Amino acid sequence: MIHRGEEGKSPVLFSDFDGTITQVDVTDQILTLLAHPSWREIEQQWMQGLIGSRECLARQIALVNAPVEELHAVIDAIAVDTDFTAFCKFARKRDLPLYILSDGFDYVIRRVLKGAGVERHFRVSVNLFASALRIDDRRLESSFPHADKPCAHGCATCKPALMERLRDDRHPVIFVGDGMSDRFAVEAADVVFAKRHLLAYCRENGIPCHAFDTFKDVQVTLEKLLYPAPVRRYRQAVAAVS
Repeated sequence: MIHRGEEGKSPVLFSDFDGTITQVDVTDQILTLLAHPSWREIEQQWMQGLIGSRECLARQIALVNAPVEELHAVIDAIAVDTDFTAFCKFARKRDLPLYILSDGFDYVIRRVLKGAGVERHFRVSVNLFASALRIDDRRLESSFPHADKPCAHGCATCKPALMERLRDDRHPVIFVGDGMSDRFAVEAADVVFAKRHLLAYCRENGIPCHAFDTFKDVQVTLEKLLYPAPVRRYRQAVAAVS
């Protein structure tokens, strides 16, 4: 059971974007289809721990050379977890703040969420923290407004620092992710939902986590943790009488 914080404080939710909310990594799709193949060599340097994700993404995105129409076509083909909209509604109903923290790019994330109709249920302007992207003709320029300067890992977006700042004394801190860029975030979380590479990382390092496939799984588990069976049965009984 998750215990709510003192003075009515509720848990707070943080989620990765690429491969977590979307079904594939959007940045990887853009690079695969529109960038010089040498982006993969840079990826290997990051995977080997030779560079941080900030340097990795800056160098990779500079290799994209395509008209904006092609960029939009790649972005617009990205599928979002079909249960994410319902999860946003669940979070709002339960008064659970939900933030997206991503090494990916704000321009891309906004377009994906708008295309999927999620923008109506998630406050993008307030609750999205990601790398920034500017389109200059056929080229893309990156910047990193949420890279914590003392960050020892060189992350594009310092998720642990943002989680500490945004939690507002709420407890517990819940994180949902899928990739290696999320491995530092789990250290700042009390409850972790993981899949793919992050799930393997958590298991290899003895980090407790809940495996999931879709946000329906996350929602069902949170319902059980936040509202244990006796409370649910009481509410169902009251609803039946009324």
